[in-house]
Amino acid sequence: MGRKWNNIKEKKASKDANTSRVYAKFGVEIYVAAKKGEPDPESNRALKVVLERAKTYNVPKAIIDRALDKAKGSVHEVYEELRYEGFGPNGTMVIVDALTNNVNRTAPEVRSAFNKNGGNMGVSGSVAYMFDTTAVIGISGMTIDETFEMLLEADIEVRDIMEEEDQIIVYAEPEHFSDVQEAFRSAGITEFSVAELTMLPQTEVQLSGETLVQFEKLIDALEELDDVQQVYHNVDLGE
Repeated sequence: MGRKWNNIKEKKASKDANTSRVYAKFGVEIYVAAKKGEPDPESNRALKVVLERAKTYNVPKAIIDRALDKAKGSVHEVYEELRYEGFGPNGTMVIVDALTNNVNRTAPEVRSAFNKNGGNMGVSGSVAYMFDTTAVIGISGMTIDETFEMLLEADIEVRDIMEEEDQIIVYAEPEHFSDVQEAFRSAGITEFSVAELTMLPQTEVQLSGETLVQFEKLIDALEELDDVQQVYHNVDLGE
């Protein structure tokens, strides 16, 4: 499973290079999560997850506070959570998660991005069954053995623990996302290089040449859409 860190790393690098767009999307995601319950991460798990992710992307506190204040206010914006599934070049699999206040805008934009870049939209369920929702937490300062022992003592079962580029990457069940982080904090680790609830493909494929270029254009086109929050796929983008 360790190779899947490649795609998470590539995604973070891409988002780091487009900070203003990323911050705006996090603002919407934080607002929507806060509206699901209390605007307090200690009592709102969805909000806690989003805020932990935001920290790893260095989202400014001012943007986080603005989104939380908006959620606490009297103005209520309605956003729908949508998932689109489709296929890219060579039958590659793509999942697109969106938050939108205008479904009639989002669906045509996503479909257009697919059609213009060698792909096509699929029906619900055509792709998602090949992916697993997974908590991915990355840290520095511990070995694999130390991490395994710490999580064992905390009675937390994980899917895998890998060492990637001087980092320890833990793959866990989604319901253990916060538990793994709390275990690290108890061990003195408070900074996370990655803290994601993501969709990992059960198998990955590799592309090359023009096909790879076209696929990357498809992913870029999808991620540039304002309503799109996350794009998952089954292509190994690592070297």
